Amino acid sequence: MQHPGLIYDLIKGILRRAEVEDRVNMTECLLRLEASNNSAAYEIPRPDEPFQNLNMCANSLKKILSRIPDEIYDRKKFLETIKDIASAIKDLLDAVNQVVTLMSTSRQALELRKREFVKYSKRFSTTLKDFFKENVKQDVFNSANHLINQTNMIMKTVIDAC
Repeated sequence: MQHPGLIYDLIKGILRRAEVEDRVNMTECLLRLEASNNSAAYEIPRPDEPFQNLNMCANSLKKILSRIPDEIYDRKKFLETIKDIASAIKDLLDAVNQVVTLMSTSRQALELRKREFVKYSKRFSTTLKDFFKENVKQDVFNSANHLINQTNMIMKTVIDAC
């Protein structure tokens, strides 16, 4: 998707017009929808094992992040989800490192995307710490959506290079 904010703005406008904007949390909805996202838009077509592993790791992380709205209300479940997210982030970074070694073109672009992803992962971690102090769920939803977007940016960079 070239302009993800465009669709978000369009839907927000529709909700505002229907006078239900204050009753629908778009960020939470987008996060929940990721669980059922079967789009091939961010699937790497190359059959090589490192590329397919990257597909699997990216999809896994996004699915785990999509569980946050359901599990944030149950502390025990949410702590398990956080552990799953940390593990999925590590797996994704390992998969990206494998793919980087196989890319002759776009290596720098992928390294840049990886650094951006790490930056957003650290922000997500900070947001979680703040959540346990202040209990602001919206910040967690926003941060999780940013991580999904960064994951998609990594995938798009690899797809464009293939």
